[in-house]
Amino acid sequence: MTISEGDTLPKTNFVTMTENGPQPVDHDQFFGGRKVALFSVPGAFTPTCSAKHLPSYVDKGDELKAKGIDEIATTAVNDAFVMGEWTKESGITPLADGNGEFAEAVGLTMDGTAYGMGKRGQRFSMIVNDGVVEKLNVEAPGEYKVSSAEHMLGQLG
Repeated sequence: MTISEGDTLPKTNFVTMTENGPQPVDHDQFFGGRKVALFSVPGAFTPTCSAKHLPSYVDKGDELKAKGIDEIATTAVNDAFVMGEWTKESGITPLADGNGEFAEAVGLTMDGTAYGMGKRGQRFSMIVNDGVVEKLNVEAPGEYKVSSAEHMLGQLG
């Protein structure tokens, strides 16, 4: 079942890269009491993800924060080393979903085996307020529109 607006985000095991190496992310500390712009990509360093998706959140980060976003984070079914390198110096928090637990828990997986990628998370974005999904934007296969930072800015008013 796919997560919906108004649902509480499931607690799964994210890992982030720090100066001390990969570290687990405390779900309640990360999402509790804060408004988080979270976007998911099928894979770090893939064409649309690197050329459009991540740059949109880097470019619009200050505007998102001016409209009440406390943290901008990205997730993918990649390990913390890859996610850390991909987001290096971007100001975006990498939340590695290396085993696909989060993508599975929110019901937003895709099958990338035809491209040698295995099971991945779909391209989507969400606004998570104190652990609850306020807005959810899921892309149609092969699309990049509603999960962009520009679209999210419009949702924040």
